[in-house]
Amino acid sequence: MRKLVWGVFAAAFALATGPALAADAVTLQLKWVTQAQFGGYYVAKDKGFYADENLDVTIKPGGPDIAPETVIASGGADVIVDWMGAALAAREKGTLLVNIAQPFTKAGMELVCPKYTGIKTPADFKGKTLGVWFFGNEYPFYAWMHKLGISTDGGPDGVTVLKQSFDVQPLIQKQADCISVMTYNEYGQVLDAGFKPEDLTVFNYSAMGVDLLEDGLYVLEGQLKDKAFFDKMVRFVKASMKGWDYALAHPEESAQIVVDNGGQDLNHQIYMMGEVAKLTAGGNGVLNEAAYNRTEQALLDQKIIEKKPSGAWTHDVTDAAGLGKM
Repeated sequence: MRKLVWGVFAAAFALATGPALAADAVTLQLKWVTQAQFGGYYVAKDKGFYADENLDVTIKPGGPDIAPETVIASGGADVIVDWMGAALAAREKGTLLVNIAQPFTKAGMELVCPKYTGIKTPADFKGKTLGVWFFGNEYPFYAWMHKLGISTDGGPDGVTVLKQSFDVQPLIQKQADCISVMTYNEYGQVLDAGFKPEDLTVFNYSAMGVDLLEDGLYVLEGQLKDKAFFDKMVRFVKASMKGWDYALAHPEESAQIVVDNGGQDLNHQIYMMGEVAKLTAGGNGVLNEAAYNRTEQALLDQKIIEKKPSGAWTHDVTDAAGLGKM
């Protein structure tokens, strides 16, 4: 009899409370493969920060043949990690991307040149071959060359642009005098290949003041106007920045989380997490308007975009997430 009474009570309680609400699904498309560059997102998922915000987040790795702008335009993602140059170029072409948060405050791109090339200053680039990544990664380079007044069409007074693979082989095989690297990835690979820091001349885009913003979070403008989607993005950004805070405070644990999700080489991921910390330092996910304006102007000067964008960024999401100001 007691079991029957308890069963009736349990059934009545279930009817009164109703079923548990399903978590809101969010799909994040990364700009590149699984690595510590995106450590904050993997940590937020692993440590339950997304779940705490009632979110079920799927993280999709990128790759050399994956353009985040195309993925989100085709409905394959709700939010993407992208470089601002690529995002603003896509916006002008009709994919109306909006920056809702900016975890990275500095750019990680560099150009490295072995000293045996004789390159000591940008003036020495003339007549040389420079390795450049494409698929939206070329915009900072072309903006820099425009600022220097150096032609990218080759010849003794210009530079020859080598469409660089996403590794350091063009330097090792001496196909290029200089190659593009990221501080947190390929620079370490150059050192692993036998070069010593003193063997290299390094041109860091941020240090030279010609950096364009990297690794921001972008959504489609039309979706952002939907109240339910906006609320979902507020929770996503809040949890993501909590993930970044944790990742940077616990680099080794976070690197292991990245490896557990498909990242390669734990030691390299630990190195990468340390370098990424330098690029996110001083930030809280809120887009710095001055940095945006600098990026926008560089793209306009190089005619990567023809018109000054309107509505390409918003503080509304980070404000609602309680992240403060920059």
